[in-house]
Amino acid sequence: MGQQEKVATSLAGVVGEEISASLAAVDAELQRRYPGDPGTRQPVHTVYVPGDAFAADTIRSWGDRALAALDEHAPDAASLAAVLGLSDDLAEPVYARVRAKLEREPVEDLRVDFEDGYGPRPDAEEDAAAARAARLTAAAYADATAAPYMGIRMKCMEAPVRERGIRTLDIFLTGLMAAGGLPAGLVLTLPKVTYAEQVNAMVRLLEHFERAHGLAPGRIGFEIQIETSQSILAADGTATVARMIDAAAGRATGLHYGTFDYSACLGVSAAHQAGDHPAADHAKAVMQVAAAGTGVRVSDGSTNVLPVGPTAQVHDAWRLHYGLTRRALARAYYQGWDMHPGHLPTRYAAVFAFYREGFAQAAARLARYAGRAGGDVMDEPATAKALSGHLLRGLDCGALDDEEVAAATGLTRAELEGYAAPRRGDLTVSGN
Repeated sequence: MGQQEKVATSLAGVVGEEISASLAAVDAELQRRYPGDPGTRQPVHTVYVPGDAFAADTIRSWGDRALAALDEHAPDAASLAAVLGLSDDLAEPVYARVRAKLEREPVEDLRVDFEDGYGPRPDAEEDAAAARAARLTAAAYADATAAPYMGIRMKCMEAPVRERGIRTLDIFLTGLMAAGGLPAGLVLTLPKVTYAEQVNAMVRLLEHFERAHGLAPGRIGFEIQIETSQSILAADGTATVARMIDAAAGRATGLHYGTFDYSACLGVSAAHQAGDHPAADHAKAVMQVAAAGTGVRVSDGSTNVLPVGPTAQVHDAWRLHYGLTRRALARAYYQGWDMHPGHLPTRYAAVFAFYREGFAQAAARLARYAGRAGGDVMDEPATAKALSGHLLRGLDCGALDDEEVAAATGLTRAELEGYAAPRRGDLTVSGN
């Protein structure tokens, strides 16, 4: 083997050391603010149930009601495909997976609501409802009937309801601790946030609770609900939502768009308050950019058009919900809200169709990338991240099976996760 050619340089080694030293603070700040996606499962939706309506059988009841809606209004694959415009090759697998999902895991994320869906009540009544929610949640996790994620939406940090919201949260969390501890799938939602200081107040509240119970610092996270114009744009013209993520000190798990409160705040008339309104698109785009790389996930909101009544009316509502869900998925909003059991069939139909439509191409491109094989598209690490993320999300929700993904890609789940969550800097090795 020949002697390696000597490469000439002009800079002394100390130059690189000096530059690295000067950027040490920036390196640390990048790691703190932008740790990347946590790599955990993101639910495809959040179901809201009023605090007084939540019961031990709520999740099973929602699944049964959704199945009954299918039986009545789309009893087979062809009928649902006709309503939603599913292609022939997707009709049977999507329909079968929707029914199986509704039987096995009808709700992925459930929030017991003590805010808009609950309304003002006597303190004793809300106390009892919060304690009951804790008992039922703990029991559901104990007997394996819980959704993967469960928790409450408390009242906001504004002065008129602040003490009530804090008390409800305290009762709920204390009840969970008394029943055996906080479940791994616990999720809390802080609504109507307008100032970063309100987020910081939530952080301090959770810190006090953790210390009181000897929990690890940072154990309890929460979602920030974006429902006001001030949560998007501050009085000085800066993006408030970015400040909120920072104020959460690593505890923020999600940003949830509140369709109707936000639209009303901007003066959008009731007939036009929807997830595809330009005002909604702007808010979610700001949320998405602010959250990118932080590990905080963005969720779309809901539709208030319920699939109830005669079949024609149900089909109209299903088409609307399916279209809004597909639109959100294409914009990388992988989660939304569902307000009625009748929304579950079209939530899962939209999600399953989305991931199955993209499956073959994503798998083939990732397999070529992993094997450094040729093809008609020259992919790079950033694209491999997106391709593997698509497959992992499809696996998590049930749109795809482990066996078919492994067969199509030649990759294990661990290898997929490696491509989906590269170490910082790896994306720039061979890409732009």
